[in-house]
Amino acid sequence: MGFEGEGLGAEFCRGYEVHQGRLLKMIAPLDQGQLDLAAAPHLWSVRTLACHIIGARAWWFHSWMGEGSAEFGRMVAWDEDEELATRPAAEIVRGLEVSWSVIKSGLERWSPDDLTKEFIRPTPNEAGERPKRSRQWIVWHLVEHDVHHGGEISYSLGMHGVPGLDL
Repeated sequence: MGFEGEGLGAEFCRGYEVHQGRLLKMIAPLDQGQLDLAAAPHLWSVRTLACHIIGARAWWFHSWMGEGSAEFGRMVAWDEDEELATRPAAEIVRGLEVSWSVIKSGLERWSPDDLTKEFIRPTPNEAGERPKRSRQWIVWHLVEHDVHHGGEISYSLGMHGVPGLDL
């Protein structure tokens, strides 16, 4: 796959990296009050959404595929840990950078054949099942997940007059 060279795979990887940069640029300047903003009282805050992006990256890449360090693996808990309510922008940016480095490392290493490898869910889901997912499915799912929740963050900030994603 990789970031070097020509073709769809390289363009895809570079585009995903551009999106990562936009997430960092959007989150980095936020203060505690801005991180607490949400589109509505019953919806997740900017902080919760950003930590959810990081937690999902760790869940899929570390828990499912065994990628990354133990530090990265602990980021699975960023979705629900007690520090969630107070985690500052600098720490969230660091989490995005650490998680992106693991994603980028995989995208640089894997061949198209590597994308067909299947992984079994590490723990049973609510139905007691442990489904299989291919590496390709996991990568694509994280792309759509990052774009979806990054858009939610941007929308939440924008409706409160704070700059969102600079597209």
